[in-house]
Amino acid sequence: MSERRTYLDANVLIAAWNGDADARAWAGAVLNDPSRKLVVSDYVRLEVIPKPRFRRGEAEVLFMEAILDSAEPVQVGPATVRRALALAGRHDLQPMDALHLAAADQAGVDEMVTMERPEKPLCRQTEVPVVSLRAVRDRRPAG
Repeated sequence: MSERRTYLDANVLIAAWNGDADARAWAGAVLNDPSRKLVVSDYVRLEVIPKPRFRRGEAEVLFMEAILDSAEPVQVGPATVRRALALAGRHDLQPMDALHLAAADQAGVDEMVTMERPEKPLCRQTEVPVVSLRAVRDRRPAG
C-alpha cells in the first residue's frame, strides 16, 4: 500500500501544539498516521517557527522542526508565487492559503489537510482535495 501524500496547512501544526483538546487530537491523528507521507513547504515553516522562537518557546520550536524536518519538502519559488496569484484570483483565497495551495498543487499531493472551516474558499477550490479537520470535528455527535 502506498502512502497518501498529505500537504499540511500550518494551522494543523499550530493546533497540534496549542489547540484545544479536540483540535490537538484531530491534528495528532494526522501527524501520527503511518499511512500518510507529510509534505510541507517553507511557507509552513515561516508560519510556525518565528513566533515560538521569538517567545523563546524552545520546546515548541523543537516540536515544529521535528515534524518539518521529517516531512517531504516542496521547493517553492517565483513560479509557485505566480501560481498562487492565479489561484487567489480564481478562488478568492487569502494570500497564505493561496501560497499553500500552490505549493500543494505543485507537489502533486493526494490531499491538503487544514483546520480551516469547510465554507472557506480554500476548502471549496477544486485543484487539490482538501480535508478540513474542523469539518470532521464539527460533524461529531454532541457528547
